Amino acid sequence: MSPQKPAPAAAKSTSAAASTSAATASIGRKPWIKKTPVEVVLEQRGKQAERVAAMREDLAREEHLLEQLDIACKALQGK
Repeated sequence: MSPQKPAPAAAKSTSAAASTSAATASIGRKPWIKKTPVEVVLEQRGKQAERVAAMREDLAREEHLLEQLDIACKALQGK
């Protein structure tokens, strides 16, 4: 009797997997396409370049603020 119990459970999990794949297909998701290691590295490099560019913009803003504060400190110390 115990061998018969896993068989229906396996059938249920198979039908559940089929229904989830059918549900994702009906949503309109693109199929997963495996990337080559070269594509992965190039994508990571692009993302890192974007992060660095954003950090450089933030750094430029912070340096400008520091310059303004330096000018204010010099003006206050001069008086």
